[in-house]
Amino acid sequence: ATTLDTGTNDLLATLDSGVLTLTLNRPDARNAMSLPMNQALQEQLAAAEFNPAVRCVVLTGAGKGFCAGGDVKGMAARGDGTVGELTIDQAIHRQRANQRATAGKLFKMPKPTLAALPGAAAGAGLALALACDLRIMASNAILTTAFARVGFPGDYGGSYFMTQLVGSAKARELYFLSDRVAADEALRL
Repeated sequence: ATTLDTGTNDLLATLDSGVLTLTLNRPDARNAMSLPMNQALQEQLAAAEFNPAVRCVVLTGAGKGFCAGGDVKGMAARGDGTVGELTIDQAIHRQRANQRATAGKLFKMPKPTLAALPGAAAGAGLALALACDLRIMASNAILTTAFARVGFPGDYGGSYFMTQLVGSAKARELYFLSDRVAADEALRL
């Protein structure tokens, strides 16, 4: 296996026999998506798309979880309507670009993509898993849209991906109620 430099410890990357494994690496924060993680994930996915040595992409999380979604604690700490030096409009534009370059790239990747979920996938983390071609869950893993609990609408294309997998009625129910879905129920759905 070859370890690739992602420029941050928040995302680990290895290439082994054509399999690019990208590991979200903030286990103390349940692998919540940081700006450095997002930027590194974008760069790794863009490079993988055209790298003939990469034949498939596996996205997973370090520790016991897959991804808690956005770093809500970090967002709350800022609380001033800006992201660093950006205005809210600039931050929204950046968020849309981030979504296209991560979940959008996973969905449109011309190579197989697989989400390996060692534990919980919530919010935007769930959307990243849904964007992949296949998902494998640990038996104790759970899925939740989580957005209703934090007062956000869904993002990262999750509502679209969910409707494609389980139908619009069930997707609405999952997004409106933010229920926790266990692995056996996810398989049934």
